[in-house]
Amino acid sequence: MTEQELIALRLYRQHLTNPAPGEEICRDLNGIQAQFLSNSRHALAIRGCGGSEWNRGLVKSWTLRGTIHVFREEDLPLYLHEGRRHALRPCDTLEADGWITRERKDYFASLILDTLTGGPATREALRQACRSKGLTDREEESVFQPWGGTIRALAEAGKIVHLVQEEKAFRLAPPFTPMGEEEAWREILRRYFTYCGPASLRDAAYFLGAAQRELKRRMQGLDLKEVTCGGRIYYDLGDSRTAAIPECLFLAGFDPLLLSYEKRENPCLPPQCLRGIFSLAGIVNPAVLLRGQVVARWKRTGRSLRVSPLAELSPADLETIQAAAAECWPEARCQIQPV
Repeated sequence: MTEQELIALRLYRQHLTNPAPGEEICRDLNGIQAQFLSNSRHALAIRGCGGSEWNRGLVKSWTLRGTIHVFREEDLPLYLHEGRRHALRPCDTLEADGWITRERKDYFASLILDTLTGGPATREALRQACRSKGLTDREEESVFQPWGGTIRALAEAGKIVHLVQEEKAFRLAPPFTPMGEEEAWREILRRYFTYCGPASLRDAAYFLGAAQRELKRRMQGLDLKEVTCGGRIYYDLGDSRTAAIPECLFLAGFDPLLLSYEKRENPCLPPQCLRGIFSLAGIVNPAVLLRGQVVARWKRTGRSLRVSPLAELSPADLETIQAAAAECWPEARCQIQPV
């Protein structure tokens, strides 16, 4: 298999050249990472899911690698399966921590659940409900810790989910029975190698946040095909359908095309462009993909779109990027910075 054939397959299977509804995209790609909702919304939009009902059937919670993802509500049993293991800070559990006792944390966790029995509520409304029942400033540091806290503990327990919207809000999760660990991993890996494949063992370990030895054992139950490209062995479950590589795509921040593979071995990401996309602070910047290769990053602010090249671009390349930008955002003024 050539590198271009590999890229074309991945673009098609990840729905970048094969549009699909949001629920199908999230099912196939094991969710969309969603620290910043605007990124996940754009990731869905460029895969064919836009419009006012883009978030239909979707919820948000901590799943793969212990990070926030948008995914199908019906996949709660899959991603909150038995035996999940990822590191949690004391404030992200229902145990005592440096700010609050276990008894007080249990009390406010129950109060949050009781409040949500009346329907969805914003994070601020839940905070005010707890403050009205005696939550102190110190206790609030744990219960409403900005990146988790008791909210995360309840989400990890399958009690609540985030609403998929800009304002932080939550509702009770529907009743469900978590899948067994082996069954869940088999399905997660099946989806990964079907819709992100061909992919290497290192790619899978990077994306799923698991040890290669553990994944190799779990992969034994799958009817994987081996594919060789550039001297590397890739594993695959998908079919051979593909489409032409687009001239230009504006990928989302934290886009699945970049997160699904080991970043130093991703054929879409030239080494000289890596640090411009993957920052040392852990941010994955929105990338411009030109004929299957990352060549720039972009940032949109209101009606202004700034493109920062990471490689030398010809006048024809610049025209292609300008045309793609106008198609994505007709109202925006695109400014391409000098290299």
